[in-house]
Amino acid sequence: MARGRSLGRRFGWLWGAYAVSTAGTWLAFDAFALIAVLVLDAGPAQVALLAAVGPAVGAVVSVPLGPWVEVRRKRPVMIATDLVRCAVLLSVPLAFASGRLGFGQLLLVSVAVAAADLTFNAAAGAYLKELVPGRDLLVANGRFEATSWTAAMVGPPLGGAAVGLLGPVTTVVADAVSHLLSAAGLRAIGGPEKRAVRPVARPKAGDLAAGWRHILADPALRPLFFNTVLFNALVMAGTPPLLVLMVGELHFAPWQYALAFALPCAGGLLGSRLAPRLVARYGGHRVLRAAGTLRACWPLALALTGPGTPGLVLVVLVEFGLITCCGVFNPVLATHRLERTPADRVTRTLSAWSATGKATTAAVTALWGVLAGLTGPRTALALAGLLLLATPLLLPRRDHTAGAGARSAARAPEPDGG
Repeated sequence: MARGRSLGRRFGWLWGAYAVSTAGTWLAFDAFALIAVLVLDAGPAQVALLAAVGPAVGAVVSVPLGPWVEVRRKRPVMIATDLVRCAVLLSVPLAFASGRLGFGQLLLVSVAVAAADLTFNAAAGAYLKELVPGRDLLVANGRFEATSWTAAMVGPPLGGAAVGLLGPVTTVVADAVSHLLSAAGLRAIGGPEKRAVRPVARPKAGDLAAGWRHILADPALRPLFFNTVLFNALVMAGTPPLLVLMVGELHFAPWQYALAFALPCAGGLLGSRLAPRLVARYGGHRVLRAAGTLRACWPLALALTGPGTPGLVLVVLVEFGLITCCGVFNPVLATHRLERTPADRVTRTLSAWSATGKATTAAVTALWGVLAGLTGPRTALALAGLLLLATPLLLPRRDHTAGAGARSAARAPEPDGG
């Protein structure tokens, strides 16, 4: 597998659009929380509400959008969601400049952005499967993964500096512009797109159940679905207790906390580059099991974080190991999921997967916030780490990859031109 080969001009535009919007998103990492604290004097409860409500309600709003997107050409949907994100994000600096920015507006914008994110990602997965031959899907997903981790490594420190120098809404403006540039890049892809297969009946919100039915009926996707939803929820639930432990109890400076999560993102870049080689040598099933098991072994050590340089080094090393394993696991999972999903069900499947993940993460994060308040951040981190050790039990034990692409192709509808 030649990872350095070109996947064509059209993929290059898609990759570029993804890169610029991802850079904007990570540049604006935690921007709404910072605005809530610095501009609106919000307390911890409001910040937690802002973190949970946006993804949770966005997931619910995205449910009826899955079937609607499934029967439409994907690139126009992606362009439209980019423009929606640009418009709603720009409402924040405009309200700030006029002195009318309120907490309610931040909540509404976070919901709109979360719903647009989920819709965009579902459409993008279906479009990628059409644009890139099956043999190159892992290479393409690896490049997206590497781009994401690079942005995660560079964006938050630059965003923090920009907020300090230029004001609290600076990164929101940059994020909005990035989505506008992404829409322009998607428009530049050009070329034909297969006409979506329209059902006889009008799509209904309940049609998204087809996505869940496909996931739960597939012997390989079902365990991966439960594994990733639980793993991501527990990892994200541990983030607020770790922030309280490091910045509150151990008195690390905010820049040290940001550094502890920026540096390890290099591991995601490393893992995404290793993934194609590992799959070529050991096969996708073994790589998923190994990386999925190893990534669960790291977070428990965060409960041992102590003061000073040793504590900071511990967090960096743990996060580096965790993110490296995730960098291997994620593109292999994304490729495996596309290979096992028929073309006429990709959008609904990805929407169902993402909506469940977002809603579960929001609920578990809120629960862990209560737990950390009752027992302390170390206990909450330790419990999350212990539960994560059990998540490899949900990984598929048998190799179901053989013939997956052929089965999906056999079930996929014939293109009808366009």
